[in-house]
Amino acid sequence: MSFRTALGTVAAGVSLLALTACGGSTEPGANAADGKTVEITHKQGTTKVPVNPENVYTFDLGVLDSMTALGLEADGVPETKYPESLAKYNDAKVTKIGSMKEPDFEAISNGNPDLIIITGRTAASYEELSKIAPTVDLSVDASKPMESFKEQAGKLGQIFDVEAKVNEQLAAIDTKVADTKAKSANAGKGLIIMTSGGELTAYGAGSRFGLIHDVLGVATVADIKHDGSHGEAISFEFLKSNNPDTLYVIDRDSAMGTSGDAASAVLDNELVKSTNAAKNKKIVNLDSNAWYMVGYGLNNVNTMIDEVAAGL
Repeated sequence: MSFRTALGTVAAGVSLLALTACGGSTEPGANAADGKTVEITHKQGTTKVPVNPENVYTFDLGVLDSMTALGLEADGVPETKYPESLAKYNDAKVTKIGSMKEPDFEAISNGNPDLIIITGRTAASYEELSKIAPTVDLSVDASKPMESFKEQAGKLGQIFDVEAKVNEQLAAIDTKVADTKAKSANAGKGLIIMTSGGELTAYGAGSRFGLIHDVLGVATVADIKHDGSHGEAISFEFLKSNNPDTLYVIDRDSAMGTSGDAASAVLDNELVKSTNAAKNKKIVNLDSNAWYMVGYGLNNVNTMIDEVAAGL
């Protein structure tokens, strides 16, 4: 064998080893850019995931919002109506991976993702998705929303190697929270309601919209029951008797793009008009997409806090 041939053989072997180290394996998540991994502890276990994964699928719009805030993009997303802040994902050219609750396992498998990020709506599919690629459940815990959201953001920082940027944005959010709590101290009592199909549902502390009470300090007008993401069905008489000083309104029909009377029409009656909130023009129509569809994301939390602050 000539020297040149031997040298070529060695070089080929080195190249093959390098390729294997950088993602030549057929194991899930093997497309990592440089072979580095990090262990992420999440709601359903601990998963080794690639650092700076190249092909990322997520079902959660809050995670997608945070990725946008960090200058990152997802490669696969659910089929849904995206708000203006995430409008680029409405493009038909973006890979769609099922609905927000029902993954399309075949499409996901064919796409060969390096990482799949899920939350509550798709949590039941964790085991099946984990067979396709490393999967992490970054659900936000409604009982401790800000703490849980910060943990979620921190894990995204680890995965995408942008921890400094995450910490900077969380610090700015902390400042905004403190300013809003100072305003809410003397703002009276508030009530969060969602309208859907002409019906009313109330949400209180510890609920999916509990940020208003638990984090921003708006006092509760009543003890509201909740079960998971569901609130308590209430009547217009409930509104009148509890008489909130501020009424925070989320229009689910608008967020879902379904037909139905707008929240303003649903609330246009004498019982609602008799409340302090109506008399003092403190009925705050929240951005339904921000609150119902997107939720906890680094950009969106700022939007949510600003809306509450503006209504105080």
